Amino acid sequence: MAPTATRPVRATVDVPGSKSLTNRALILAALADGPSTITGALRSRDTDLMIAALRVLGATVDVDGDVVRVAPGPLTGGTVDCGLAGTVMRFVPPLAALGSGTTYFDGDPHARTRPQRTVLDALRALGARVTGDALPFEVAGDGAVRGGRVQLDASGSSQFVSGLLLSAARFTEGVVIEHVGPPVPSMPHIDMTVAMLRESGVRVDTPADTGEETTWRVHPGPVAAVDRTVEPDLSNATPFLAAAAVTGGAVTVPRWPATTTQPGDEFRAVLGAMGAAVTADEHGVTAHGPDRLLGIDVDLHDIGELTPTVAAMAAVASTPSRLRGIAHLRGHETDRLAALAAELTALGGTVVETDDGLAITPAELTGGPWRAYADHRMATAGAVVGLVVPGVRVDDIDSTAKTLPGFAGLWARMLGDDAVASTSTSHAEGKS
Repeated sequence: MAPTATRPVRATVDVPGSKSLTNRALILAALADGPSTITGALRSRDTDLMIAALRVLGATVDVDGDVVRVAPGPLTGGTVDCGLAGTVMRFVPPLAALGSGTTYFDGDPHARTRPQRTVLDALRALGARVTGDALPFEVAGDGAVRGGRVQLDASGSSQFVSGLLLSAARFTEGVVIEHVGPPVPSMPHIDMTVAMLRESGVRVDTPADTGEETTWRVHPGPVAAVDRTVEPDLSNATPFLAAAAVTGGAVTVPRWPATTTQPGDEFRAVLGAMGAAVTADEHGVTAHGPDRLLGIDVDLHDIGELTPTVAAMAAVASTPSRLRGIAHLRGHETDRLAALAAELTALGGTVVETDDGLAITPAELTGGPWRAYADHRMATAGAVVGLVVPGVRVDDIDSTAKTLPGFAGLWARMLGDDAVASTSTSHAEGKS
């Protein structure tokens, strides 16, 4: 049973490192010209799958809590388990193509339905030998990849671009990526990739540099070893800040970076538009919930991963909301638009799935089952709704281990004694 808050939530919640930064840092470390140390690395299912993949391909990876040391080795081949991690299934194949053996990729059942062909077709066009168009597939490495110019449609995921960019400097000719199609979603994630490549000494030209609106160029050359400290995961922080918004409380997330490439930083603007006050000081970022939470009309195209949290807030707001620009969420861990519409409607909400998003009209919600669909962000969205709707039962809170292990414990500590039900007790029953 998801705990229901008996009063405004007031707490400080220290969230672990960013998955996006951690997995990019791991790929770059495996390609580098020497050993690297990643401090503050997230330890979760997604990052552990990435670590396992790098070991399969020949890197030496030593883990001590949130400190990960990577010593690159000659790239080989083997069997990679992608789980449900988009960063593994899309970032690792270009790396495997540089190896000297065949790498077999597979993952969870739903991962086999996630869009993958864009990356695999691009690799084929750049000279790699790839068998298959979706999980499971094989990449046969010859020790080098020609590279060159490739056209692709990355409107389904920015990871299609980032996955190629990360390994491109090690391709013989480098890579020029030209996106052809509707706008690329989650552009801040590509900006993150470019920034980290430049930190590693890689020369990257962005659309602003090339003069071509949707073209990225990575020049061939070495990848420098860089010791990195990973920022807190701002996307994983959003359910905790949302707890303040929906209960009229105040929640602080420490160590919020002053500047960042993480898309989760944009959640502060969303909170403000919905009536919350957001402050930043030496203690971190604090969300102060309003007396009356407002609906929002917002384009989430660049921050689609925040949609489940925003939808949960919109469902308990006082005015209607329209979430736009997120058709690509139909290809995420689950079809998040259909899942959110189904679960909120089952609780009595009024939700209409549109071509590119959701229209949510507040209604009196009642408790009941909330399916997580093995999707970590669906699980946390159910927990947010449960704060103000008694009787919400999330069926798979353990799915949060994908990017935030220990979520149930963090949620319980945030609430303290100010909850009707104990998250830790429910967690022992397999629910939250």
